[in-house]
Amino acid sequence: MKKSKNARKTRAVATSKVVVEKEPVCSSASAWSWSIYVYWFIILFFIAATFYILGRSHEFLHPSSRHVIVSEEVLSDASDYIESAREKLIVGDIENALVDLNAAIDSNSSSNLFALRGEAYMQIGDYQKALADFDSAIEADGMNAIAFYDRSLLNTRLENYDAALADINNALAAQSMKPADVLSMRDLYAKRGQLNLWLKNWQGAIADYTNSLARAEGSVSSSVYAERAEAYTAIGQYLDAVNDYTSAVRVISEQIQALPTQEEREAASSNAMGYFEKSAALNLKLNDIDAARNDLESAFAIAVAINDEDSINRIQNLINELQ
Repeated sequence: MKKSKNARKTRAVATSKVVVEKEPVCSSASAWSWSIYVYWFIILFFIAATFYILGRSHEFLHPSSRHVIVSEEVLSDASDYIESAREKLIVGDIENALVDLNAAIDSNSSSNLFALRGEAYMQIGDYQKALADFDSAIEADGMNAIAFYDRSLLNTRLENYDAALADINNALAAQSMKPADVLSMRDLYAKRGQLNLWLKNWQGAIADYTNSLARAEGSVSSSVYAERAEAYTAIGQYLDAVNDYTSAVRVISEQIQALPTQEEREAASSNAMGYFEKSAALNLKLNDIDAARNDLESAFAIAVAINDEDSINRIQNLINELQ
């Protein structure tokens, strides 16, 4: 390095001598050439400094721009964990689903992830952790209808019906403004109707069940008609209740063949048998003996079809009393 430095010095001196020999007045030119180098060095320095400052300013104003690739990778990882967790939840592998959900939340703690993990905890009966996750989901997104609905279900299990009703009200409001694909207004109204029924708010229950039945999305549940019939019965509107039990049986007859298992078909048939018996009791209150007998005979036919010996004997005795 020292040798190279000396060589450059020697060349500079030699050049200087040549110039002096040719142009004695060029000593000022040599100084001028050096000043040009210094001038350009200063310019380049300020250009570099300017780009550095601009770069830092952009980083300060748009800090996320440095992490776009990292964020996409994190989101991809979280998505993989979520998909794996969903598959495990479907087959009932809750413990390993929770492992995946914990990893997903570590990568991307979103409102929906907290709600999903809360559902998993609720399935295994860990209600305190489930409640904490539903609270976190709602704190992260105050318009998460799923989280409000899930917390309503949990509060119902805990028999905290007032809190459950408040949550289902919030779920309805959130669903109307920010719909979740997995929920329907029909089901939300039906759930609120059920809570009002348990709270003995008969008129509120009837209004909710009516709103549920009026919705176009999803399929009608026979239980909505049957539960509205209970509310009508409580306020003495027996004919309306009879009509609802008839509608409940009709829905079952329309849907029963689509049920996937024999066990489910028998359970639906048993429900229909019960609705016929309740309708018979109401017809007796209305002094319509023939209608009551027809209801009991229909219930008896179902009992025979599903080979329910206890129900066969009970219903037969009721028919005999009407003779």
